[in-house]
Amino acid sequence: MKQADLKMILKSVANGEISVDEAVTKFKTAPFEDLGFAKIDYHRGIRQGFAEVIYGEGKTPDQIVQIADNMLKNGQETVLITRMNSEAALLAKKSLPFTYHEIARVGIAGQMPVSDTDTSIVVATGGTSDMPVAEEASLTAEALGNKVIRIYDVGVSGIHRLLSHSEEIMNAKVIVAVAGMEGALASVIGGLADCPVIAVPTSVGYGASFGGVAALLSMLNSCASGVSVVNIDNGFGAGYLASIINHI
Repeated sequence: MKQADLKMILKSVANGEISVDEAVTKFKTAPFEDLGFAKIDYHRGIRQGFAEVIYGEGKTPDQIVQIADNMLKNGQETVLITRMNSEAALLAKKSLPFTYHEIARVGIAGQMPVSDTDTSIVVATGGTSDMPVAEEASLTAEALGNKVIRIYDVGVSGIHRLLSHSEEIMNAKVIVAVAGMEGALASVIGGLADCPVIAVPTSVGYGASFGGVAALLSMLNSCASGVSVVNIDNGFGAGYLASIINHI
């Protein structure tokens, strides 16, 4: 249930179109539904502004499809599924209005919303190898109603590539900087931009990168002001946070 649905019920009571008892019934059935293996939170949109997201990893394809189908039937227009494998995507395509983005392992059931803001989110990567995490962030932000500008493969080993996008960087409302190796991209962007920068360390790199820990520590120790950091490979978390900032 969205805030708009809640307001519509209250207006219907005020206009005498439905009774108080009927409204109470609608609210009682709204909070969540127990499918046995999952309890779907229908009040997430009212509390947080966007409905529940399905984390696909660890769930069977049938479980993912059942949850997504239930959400769509209960009025959710866009169902975002992260860390979804190709087997689950094939099953979803058979029974749902569905699009799968393989590089990001992201599925979208229903329809992708049109951007509802005038401002934009920039998602930048250090290298092409960081694109799966960056695409998870980009698609998350787009599913939440944002315009996203992608600037990929602009790492500090060729700084002129990043500087050629100075206009996009300086006009962004918020920037997501995705990088592995030593994670220097976030600090460089932080020194160019006047908006919040969300740094996403990735597990890309050789042995001493320790699966992204080196980039994580570099980003946490950034000397650029206005840089915050999410967990290793957490493109979803970065995209979600960027959306919140972009909608303020």
